[in-house]
Amino acid sequence: MSSYNDLLPIATEAVRRATDAMRHGSPGSLTFKGDRDVASELDFAIEHDARVFLATETPEIGFLGEEYGMSGPTELQWILDPIDGTANFVRALPLCGVSLALAYKRHPVLGIIHLPFLHSLYAAVEGGGAYANGKHLKVSSTNAIRDAIVAIGDYATEPDADAKNRLRLALTAQLASKAYRIRMTGSAALDLAWLAQGRLDAALTLSNHPWDVAAGTLIAREAGAEVVDGDGTSHGWHSKFTLAVSPALTGDILALYLKANETVNPPKRGSQVGCS
Repeated sequence: MSSYNDLLPIATEAVRRATDAMRHGSPGSLTFKGDRDVASELDFAIEHDARVFLATETPEIGFLGEEYGMSGPTELQWILDPIDGTANFVRALPLCGVSLALAYKRHPVLGIIHLPFLHSLYAAVEGGGAYANGKHLKVSSTNAIRDAIVAIGDYATEPDADAKNRLRLALTAQLASKAYRIRMTGSAALDLAWLAQGRLDAALTLSNHPWDVAAGTLIAREAGAEVVDGDGTSHGWHSKFTLAVSPALTGDILALYLKANETVNPPKRGSQVGCS
């Protein structure tokens, strides 16, 4: 393939089909995947349609979806969250959308996020910049944490949620003492898109599911954001966390994260060896 740009119209059509289903369909029955974690009937229907459509249009490309898992080749792979923000969608809250990425060797090279109820389509191809409804995107120039609006991802709901949420709560406390405002939208894709658009100054997701963040991290990076793991190394497939930040704030955000982590996981004091 000469360029990933060649695949942008196909990806856009796949997302259009998905968001049409969101606009005109209903959630249907709910499937509980875990403690307070649900998928709607429409999640499954959208993913099935996207799999069939993309397999027909691009049979040489594999697929990874949140609901049905992985199929086909893995070197070049579509990655789909059929409805990011399902809980919002089920309650008719407009903060939800479709996130589709293309990854080469697990590195996102194309990303589309469509927020159908906010009439916003975000797209990026690696090296080509990021766009919202055709308008070029650039992250905010906010350079002081006291002026920053920071989005933090949902609290965990799994069986080990209490342990995971200790870090989330500690980070929330650190941000509350320093940042201008904290927001929790319920959609990682939306947070990353709004970071790219300059509406948010940081988007912190204390997880790293590829369907949640693959498209958004590419769009954010193409708009000038830094995207790192909790230790400050560049974010990738195997990262534990997803910290996406306007560059001038990266140091401040990482410092607050480290303080929160130390609160939850205090460093062990080394044993002292005495001399006689």
